[in-house]
Amino acid sequence: MMNRRGWIGLTGTTTLASVTGANWLMAEQQPANSTIAKNNADVLQQAKEVVRNHHEAIENASPMNITSALAKWTSPAWKWRGMHPFHEKTGAAEVGDAFWTPFLTAMLPVSRRPDIFFAGRNELDDYQSTWVVSTGHLMGLFKQPWLGIRPTGRIVMLRYAEFNRVEGDKIVETDFFFDIPHLMMQAGQNPFPPQTAAHLVQPGPATHDGLMYAKQDPSEGEKTLALINAMISDIEESELSHHDRLAKYWDEKMIWWGPGGIGAAYTIDGYIQHHAGPFNKALSEGYKFNAHVARLAEGHFGGFFGWANLTVQNSGGFLGMTASATPADMRVVDIYREENGKLAENWVFIDLLHYLNMQGLDVLSRMESLAP
Repeated sequence: MMNRRGWIGLTGTTTLASVTGANWLMAEQQPANSTIAKNNADVLQQAKEVVRNHHEAIENASPMNITSALAKWTSPAWKWRGMHPFHEKTGAAEVGDAFWTPFLTAMLPVSRRPDIFFAGRNELDDYQSTWVVSTGHLMGLFKQPWLGIRPTGRIVMLRYAEFNRVEGDKIVETDFFFDIPHLMMQAGQNPFPPQTAAHLVQPGPATHDGLMYAKQDPSEGEKTLALINAMISDIEESELSHHDRLAKYWDEKMIWWGPGGIGAAYTIDGYIQHHAGPFNKALSEGYKFNAHVARLAEGHFGGFFGWANLTVQNSGGFLGMTASATPADMRVVDIYREENGKLAENWVFIDLLHYLNMQGLDVLSRMESLAP
């Protein structure tokens, strides 16, 4: 068997879970029932409709009425979690005041451009809860300052991934991941040293089939989730190279759509060179896997998130930072596309601003202080 740290950085931190070994992960995280066949198609379709209505209400809202728009499709005790500096909020008024009113004021008009949309039951609570997942971009004209980021007057695209837990006709929980550093780079205000992989506004799936508004064949989701679980719980084999270990689950032309500060990588070898290698070198010590909150799949797409997935320690070099003895959390989303039994694409979100803030670097405050 290989060193348990051998796969660190496999999918950009979330599959650090794999370094704990299959037995540990299965014992701690997997429910006894390993099939998603229990998904009730009507329940999933109803949940999708609730989330689509919620998105439409936001799309049609202004800074003045966004709170009432949010309240229409969310419960009074709606639990909302967002990336730094927003963290955890409760109810439409708090969420509107903290995130949506300032964002809409700065970016109006805002258009949601979803690339992936699917639903499923969460295998981590024995398929009791129903979740709807969406990824894509929020596009707006950057007209006013936001979070100390200077406006450009031009289009910007905020990458997002959103997990909504639905009960009946209400959203009771939203976990909203958005890539603020990526937006800063688009605005010409890069907060980081040169990144190891490529910066670009990232497209949706190559197959253009990520918007699963209609019912899907449950068996396809079962296969996708089984592949994801096999990948994250694999026991490393010492006789295999890094490339060959990845090739067990990943297409040779895999695309890793990473967050601003790290970037996007293409092919298995490109992924190793541009992300996995630097990540492993800097974060191979002091690692702790915490948990995932939800893991689900539908059709050829699936994914998971944690709050926080990982606690890691930078031994030097990650994001251009010097070594730190301070452990820091990584809140991560991984969304996957399966094709022909392999993982072909992976959209990754990491709350790097929170990770750095825990080490004493407030990126947003520093950038605001440098404004002319």
